[in-house]
Amino acid sequence: MAERVLIVDDDPSVLRMLVRTLAAEGYDAAGAPDGGAALAEVERSVPELIVLDVAMPGLSGLDVCRRLRAKGLGVPVLLLTARDAIEDRVAGLDAGADDYLVKPFATEELLARVRALRRRGTGAGPAATLPAAAGIALDPEARTAVRDGREIVLTARESALLELLLRAGPRSVVTRRRAVEEVWEGAATENVVDRYVGYLRRKLGDPPVIHTVRGSGFALRP
Repeated sequence: MAERVLIVDDDPSVLRMLVRTLAAEGYDAAGAPDGGAALAEVERSVPELIVLDVAMPGLSGLDVCRRLRAKGLGVPVLLLTARDAIEDRVAGLDAGADDYLVKPFATEELLARVRALRRRGTGAGPAATLPAAAGIALDPEARTAVRDGREIVLTARESALLELLLRAGPRSVVTRRRAVEEVWEGAATENVVDRYVGYLRRKLGDPPVIHTVRGSGFALRP
């Protein structure tokens, strides 16, 4: 079955172009003309990926992304925007987006970003885990963590960051620079790592298992 991609853009010509482009690549591409329609579509059927314009009347792309994350939905989100300032990228990542593409863009780059997000979402293999006493496990394919029997839905970035910490092991420290390079492929500032560590800490609950190593980075320890 073809993977379902939801494209959200208030410009009808852009929306038609994106739907046709992704459909031609074999995706089950559906379109929504605004943020409200996008949320309604997700309620009906959660897609495998959302391509989401930022600047829309009513609910902006950032508003839609925040609402999806507040509901615990970890579906990958690719934001489309005409703004390329660092603060705009950070705002998108803070809203829970997984990637950021600046307009105008080549369709080849859009398709490459979509493929990369789908690969990231399905995972490349099993993650290492902490000792059983820590009660933490990760399914990178489903983007879910389990702690003491409780299932936790993660976004693609949260899952990738948790996997990086798990693979590093309790005796190793993951620096912010390493996290930016491996999880965000260099397309973020180091303070974004602190924000996502905060998201993970809240989702994983108490007692905390992600510890800050002053002057170095973070470590995942019982």
